Amino acid sequence: MAGEGSTDYHDIVLFLATAGVVVPIFRRWRFSSVLGFLGAGVLLGPYGLGALHGFFPWLAYLTIEKPAAVEQIGGFGVVFLMFMIGLELSWERLLTMRQLVFGLGTLQVALCTSVIAGFALLMGQPPVPAALVGMALSLSSTAIVLPLLGEQKRQYTSAGRAIFSVLLLQDLAVAPILVTVAFLGGQEVEAFSPKLLLAIAPAAIGLLVLIVAGRLLLRPMMRSVIKAKSEEMFVAACLLVVIGAGLVASVAGLSMALGAFIAGLLLAETEYRKAIEAKVEPFQGLLLGLFFVSVGVGLDLSLLITRPLLVVGLMTGIMLLNGGIIFALARLFRFTATAALEIGLLLAASGEFSFVILQSAMDESLLDRQVGTAVLVSATLSTFCIPFLSMAGAAIRRHASPAAEAVLPDAPRRTGSHVLIVGFGRVGRLVAEMLSVHKIPWMAIERTPKLVEDARRQGLQVLFGDASRPELLQRLDLESAQALVVTMDSPDGTEVVVATARQIRDDLVIVARARDAAQAKRLYHLGATDAVPETIEASLQLSEALLAGIGIPMGLVIASIHERRDGFRKELNDPNALGGRRRQLG
Repeated sequence: MAGEGSTDYHDIVLFLATAGVVVPIFRRWRFSSVLGFLGAGVLLGPYGLGALHGFFPWLAYLTIEKPAAVEQIGGFGVVFLMFMIGLELSWERLLTMRQLVFGLGTLQVALCTSVIAGFALLMGQPPVPAALVGMALSLSSTAIVLPLLGEQKRQYTSAGRAIFSVLLLQDLAVAPILVTVAFLGGQEVEAFSPKLLLAIAPAAIGLLVLIVAGRLLLRPMMRSVIKAKSEEMFVAACLLVVIGAGLVASVAGLSMALGAFIAGLLLAETEYRKAIEAKVEPFQGLLLGLFFVSVGVGLDLSLLITRPLLVVGLMTGIMLLNGGIIFALARLFRFTATAALEIGLLLAASGEFSFVILQSAMDESLLDRQVGTAVLVSATLSTFCIPFLSMAGAAIRRHASPAAEAVLPDAPRRTGSHVLIVGFGRVGRLVAEMLSVHKIPWMAIERTPKLVEDARRQGLQVLFGDASRPELLQRLDLESAQALVVTMDSPDGTEVVVATARQIRDDLVIVARARDAAQAKRLYHLGATDAVPETIEASLQLSEALLAGIGIPMGLVIASIHERRDGFRKELNDPNALGGRRRQLG
């Protein structure tokens, strides 16, 4: 390499270049970007182009030099993913999912572990290694399956709900499994010794501490950061919450992903959740991409070439056993055949925690390294099949009857036909009250912390955030909103919000508050459906009160006021009559 310092950044630059090439190409071809990152990892890893270094030294520039470092950083992708999942849930919604999480999820882990361990015993493995292999291979890939569901907008269907519930239980099961591996590796005890309960106790205590401390500290911390009015500090606080919660969980013997998930659940109850989602999402996307690359880098193609029947046979067996058991359980829980098949297909392959458990078992000498390597390669190879299994599920779904899309009674639904209010001062609050009178659902976004806190104390749906950010508007389900009402007292801010919302949706009804006629003209030009200038409305209301006070019949007064208001609206909305300056908004 050219300079000694440049090697420190080689892998990062190579990954960013890969992301810049792979994602656009795969999206243009309508393939999952997950598959692109996995394939890029294989190509750029030591078993891909790295194997040709001896013949072509220049390939060193196109090969990841430190796979372990990439894997370590990429692991944060799973942590951020679980945090985002927690933000989109709440304790209440999690409670409604208890039957799927602790029913379907527990049965899946227990049955898949037992059946796979039984086959391992039949193949001559001792009880402890067989049990560890069964536990490892019963776990699916949260990091790959959930983004695929999101890309297909399937996370809110009955199948998507069940898949998430099973994955959540699997993530909860990782901590006791890893603690068991560490305990068995450090002591000569029976596999099912009561001492295992004492080994798991620190994890349970850590979980309790994380929940209690989060409830007491997270909201005050975010409130303090927001009062500083610094975007950089807000981003730093978001990253601190994600990584800090993960590290606390890790110290307690839990997985970092589980700690981040709990932090997300705690913040989901606060007014800051949408603003936090908008800030964290870019980090999640990049780190998840790096995680997928690290999975591809770890695929040892040499074993696949030397012993293809063993590797492919193990991979096929893993997916058939897991998929078959999960399909049967889904049918037992009264899912349709199509939904059960989709659940079985997406959860059939192994996941990221399978690799962690197998590697830990080999490091602790609980699993023969030759056997463990073969199982690890087969499990890794199965993860490459997940995007193709997802495509198969989509093809089957397209040919199924509409009944296959049936949603469970307690399944979460998006709040379609709601009205989004930007600004919750006196005007915004009055608009919300009128919507409530007519039983129209609404959600408000406000960037003044004091107004948000007052509204939240009254149980109102008001969130903190800057509505001029397109990513935040999308997080607020603008695409499914019935209308947008902008009641801000800042003329510049109002114009930016109107322009941003119109870029996101061409057909959205946008009603905006204007300071005067000149601003109303600009708002119409920027795409507002209706702009209400305060000066004109005040004069019309004064005229109405005056005419009624001097004895003009109310019917005539109302008719004349409406006629004059319509005239003003047509005049302000006339492109040829536009006056004043026109703002160029980015």
